[in-house]
Amino acid sequence: MTQAVQQRRFRILKLVQQHGYATSEDLARELNVTVQTVRRDVNTMAAQGLLARHHGGASSLSPSENISYSDRQILNLREKEAIGRDAAQAIPNGASLFINIGTTTEAFAQSLRTHKALRVITNNIHVATLLAPAPECSLIITGGHVRLRDGGIVGPTAAAMIEQYRADFGVIGISGIDEDGTLLDFDADEINAAQAILRNARTVFLLADHTKFRRRPMARVGHITQVNAFYTDQPPPAGIRTLLKEHDVKLHIAQP
Repeated sequence: MTQAVQQRRFRILKLVQQHGYATSEDLARELNVTVQTVRRDVNTMAAQGLLARHHGGASSLSPSENISYSDRQILNLREKEAIGRDAAQAIPNGASLFINIGTTTEAFAQSLRTHKALRVITNNIHVATLLAPAPECSLIITGGHVRLRDGGIVGPTAAAMIEQYRADFGVIGISGIDEDGTLLDFDADEINAAQAILRNARTVFLLADHTKFRRRPMARVGHITQVNAFYTDQPPPAGIRTLLKEHDVKLHIAQP
């Protein structure tokens, strides 16, 4: 194996470990090589036990571990911004919303800044900060423990406060979506808050980019059929599309 091949495969491994999952197209674009070259490298590295090969890409051997907030901020940023813009267009002025923890929901909040007279309940300090300039916006931040690494407010108080409200929209992010449509996350406190939003929102939007279909957190939040609309950036797997159609969940595919 030449030094160039060795360096390329090292970069593939680092990218996959950093992002949890990467498509062959994304890796090829990042490395400035062909998709076929990436596929050959991924096949070899999977046989060596360095990563897990999937149809269309590769994932870390530890997809049950979350990645850092700083990495998530830049991971698929353009896609998250496009998802946020599309979802924000469906929110009318004067609406009431729950918005939970996550970098995609933060992109959504960024796109709401020109909306008027919103009433927002959130357990995400970054969401509150982003929406502070919105005209006539009313903000309620839940109580609880502030998680400094990502601005999330967690603990039983956060979920209990959400239970005290009823909102027009609940906008949630998620860490993983299983093949059967199960919504998955890493943190029990985050899950309790998300479940409270599912129970108390009249309409629920799920925001998740395509990488969430290859991540496997261990804790269950709910099921994709519990939401009213799913905003993503690439067509979901066939099984998920069938579920969405059968349960009348609207699918919106954003264009970065």
